[in-house]
Order: sequence, then C-alpha cells, then structure tokens
Amino acid sequence: MFKGRTEIIENREIAKDIFSMTLRAPEAAGAAKAGQFVNLYLDDKSRLLPRPISICEAEGEKGTLRLVFRIAGEGTKQLSALKSGDSVTLMGPLGNGFIDTPEKKAILFGGGIGIPPMLGLAKKLSALGVQVTSVLGYRDSENFLAEEFEKYGKVIIATDDGSVGFHGNVVQAASCAFATDTAEGNGTCVFACGPLPMLRGVKGFAKDRGMKCQVSMEERMACGVGACLGCVVRTAEVDEHSNVKNKRVCKDGPVFWAEEIEL
Repeated sequence: MFKGRTEIIENREIAKDIFSMTLRAPEAAGAAKAGQFVNLYLDDKSRLLPRPISICEAEGEKGTLRLVFRIAGEGTKQLSALKSGDSVTLMGPLGNGFIDTPEKKAILFGGGIGIPPMLGLAKKLSALGVQVTSVLGYRDSENFLAEEFEKYGKVIIATDDGSVGFHGNVVQAASCAFATDTAEGNGTCVFACGPLPMLRGVKGFAKDRGMKCQVSMEERMACGVGACLGCVVRTAEVDEHSNVKNKRVCKDGPVFWAEEIEL
C-alpha cells in the first residue's frame, strides 16, 4: 500500500458535478485491481478524514490512476477545484477488488456513481476474452462514461426519466434483455456496484437465474483500513474478526459475494 503526494495530470468535469481525475501514482497503479479504492487527503486541515473514492481505471504501465467522483460535499468540492500540476495525498489501493471467476460471460450493473469502478472491470474482463454486457443506470440523459463501456461489449442504458434507453431501473432493463436466460446461469457471472436498493434487486436477478453474483458496497468510511468499524455491513455468517455477523466494507470488501451479506 502506497501513501504519499501524487501529481494531478488532469481533472475535468464530464457531467454535472461529476469529475474525472487522472493521477500520476505508479506504485498504486501497479498494484491496483478493479473494485478497489483509494483515500484522498485534503490539504484543508479542518477536514482530517480522507475521501474514499473508487478506482475507475488503473494503468500500471503508464503509472496512472483514474478516479471519477461526484461532488457530494465540501471535501469533494475542494477536490473538484484541483487542476493539472497540483498535488494531493493519496493512500491505496485499499480493500479487495472483484474476484476472478471461470465464467465466459459477464453482466455488469452500475448505478450512478457506482458506474466508474465497473469500467476498469469491463476492460479487464474483455481482455480475458469474457463476453461483457454492461447495464448502466442514470438519472437522466447525462450518460457519463457510457461511450467508454462500448469499447468492451454491449451496453444497455436505463434512465429514471426515460430520456435515454430503457425507462426504469437497471434490474428492469436487464430482466427484459435476458428474459430467455435459463435458471442454470448460462455460464454467466454478475457484478454490481451502486446504491443498496439496486444491489438488492441485482442479487435477486442473479439468484433467479442461477448466476453467481459479486457486489461492491458503498458505505460511509472514516479510516478506510478496518480500524474504526464505521462501515460494517450485516453478514450471513459470523465474522472471525468481530465474532458477530458483521464485515468491514473497507477491509473485508468493498466487494463481496452476494450470498455473504444481507442486503
């Protein structure tokens, strides 16, 4: 795990309040896996806690990390104001990424700011010869990153207002697209990142079709390294660390097999 100052190569707005930041961080980029995250520390000393942000893409050969985040408060607003040539303190990569599976097909679900980490996964799976379908959910017609997903396979877009693609949520869109899939799973693994109601729906979608399912959880974090127990989720089995039915999203996750956790 790396911690230190990193140079910002680019930081630009790609949709309303959505920013794409590219950092020069060779140590972190070389070790990063799809589904992991980093902590960014503000120079504003009145804000001691780091901002955890999912890794969108890691280019090990180039030594760069790409982060895509939404302005959600004063901390991320300060990050959005940083420019090329500025620097920021980074710690990472943190957490556990998506787990390799032998399936030859994959359905990727991304909702809102849960979309960016799925791009790195789509790129990885496509390079391994996996047939990728990405189902992406947006509020409206600002479909950030959608064109980049098209490089790696079929893309299905669902919007809350019906302005683009399917009028509804990602589970409804996928249910229409995969209505004829059998209960044997058809050699497909499901991966998802997004808000809790979406993950709950995706888990049911996969279970009904006999598909394996991995979900990446979004929780508020304080330390990001498993010490504060501020980001625990309810699990199906007793956790060895805490001896209760809890797991830490930052340390044990953020990626879990869907059957491991209660959604």
